[in-house]
Amino acid sequence: MKFALIQMNSGMDKAANIASAKELMEKAIAEEKPDWICLPEVFDFMGGSFEEKRAASEILPGGPAYSMMQEIARKHGVYVHGGSILERLSDEPRVGNTTVVFNRKGEEIARYSKIHMFDITAPDGKQYNESAAMRPGDAVVTYDCDGVTVGCAICYDIRFPALFQALADKGAQVIALPAAFTLQTGKDHWEVLCRARAIETETYFVATGQTGSHIQGNETRFTWGHSLVVDPWGHVISRASDGVGYTVARIEPDRVQRVRTMIPVAQHKIDMSKLAK
Repeated sequence: MKFALIQMNSGMDKAANIASAKELMEKAIAEEKPDWICLPEVFDFMGGSFEEKRAASEILPGGPAYSMMQEIARKHGVYVHGGSILERLSDEPRVGNTTVVFNRKGEEIARYSKIHMFDITAPDGKQYNESAAMRPGDAVVTYDCDGVTVGCAICYDIRFPALFQALADKGAQVIALPAAFTLQTGKDHWEVLCRARAIETETYFVATGQTGSHIQGNETRFTWGHSLVVDPWGHVISRASDGVGYTVARIEPDRVQRVRTMIPVAQHKIDMSKLAK
């Protein structure tokens, strides 16, 4: 199977973001004919105030970002792993940071909301308080893609190995991680973490990033980009150049099984809670 990763530089113009995503997806489809295509985290709206995020959010199913992805999937007969979009919640003012997945017929087959919130102070002193605007999800999600099990995660989730072990336990052969990794952390941690998660779970790790700058309040912030695909042995087999664009890679499910046969870590797991303290 051929997977395509779309790398974007989204901002606060939602209509422009959706148009850019559609154009990049159709370019990748025309040139590479992928089976599966992934967008980055919050491709529909990046930056802005809490009120602006809320105004840009969509009630699912429905809304312009949701409908565009559904149309692309149906029109071109591809799986669309919808990065993430801002989901309007009915029971509180915060929004969901939510992945929606469509099959080749344009049918929604999975929905995942980011579990781990990015509440940190970056090396340059900028503060990120994601939980103030976004509600964390509470479910481990996988789905079937033509016989291949794909697991869902988003950005900061990458730092929490237990989630990825849970995805592997649910049968994931590929794990998709749309992201908007900061420049400061990305230059030191992005590839290391992607390769580590692939090696630990013996899966293909498919990480799609935002790139470039965006405005958050009175600050200009920068994302790392460098979308990449790591195979189950930990080799980077595809990588996007700097800037907006895409990269593709072939996924071989048999390679997952070969690696798991060589090093059967799943069979060697020990329940650490049962060990003597």
